[in-house]
Amino acid sequence: MSAYKDILYNGIWKQNTGLVQLLGLCPLLAVSSTLVNGVSLGLATALVMTLSGAAVSPIRNYIPNEIRIPVYILIVAVLVTVVQYLMNAYMYGLYVVLGIFIPLIVTNCIVLARVEAFAAKNPVGHAALDGFAMGLGLTLVLGVLGALREVIGKGTLFSGIDLALGDWAHGWVLHVIPDYKGFLVAILPPGAFIGLAFLIAAKNWHSLRTARKAQGADATVAPVEGGCSPTAH
Repeated sequence: MSAYKDILYNGIWKQNTGLVQLLGLCPLLAVSSTLVNGVSLGLATALVMTLSGAAVSPIRNYIPNEIRIPVYILIVAVLVTVVQYLMNAYMYGLYVVLGIFIPLIVTNCIVLARVEAFAAKNPVGHAALDGFAMGLGLTLVLGVLGALREVIGKGTLFSGIDLALGDWAHGWVLHVIPDYKGFLVAILPPGAFIGLAFLIAAKNWHSLRTARKAQGADATVAPVEGGCSPTAH
């Protein structure tokens, strides 16, 4: 269980692909104009990463080292094609909005990097969980960034959710700021760069604050060389 917890923690927080590794920035910046768009692409990526990890791990010892990358790309491409056709069949409106970024999951650095660095060296369960955790970490970043940009840019939340769930969900759209005129920069690429910069800064600040607290606690209870612990006085 400790290994599984470490994999989840690394994927979602410690080695978050969007805030720490800074991989897959093209879809992250281009599609995160709304919460629904960002979460939808993130979930599609997470699904592909989970399945690709589970598919590569069992055959890792049978793939010649010289052709491993083409084989990995072929497996990922097949999985992305399946996801693309499913979205085309059941979420056509959302499929049209996301456009080219769905098939571009094949070339996403995150997917191939985790297959090569982790799935090709670990058991099936660990590989699948690692893909899911990394994809979930990216989905959370896409969701938060999309929500911030949507609220600041359009004053709404869950805009376009009917494209994913159907016309019945149209009433779920929240008008956070009534009669809002909008802020165009927030939903354009510059807004994505600025929003991502703030998220990275917040992540780094929290990590540094946590590390300093841990160091302070260690310093408090650490015994003084040649004497007793400071807490004993």
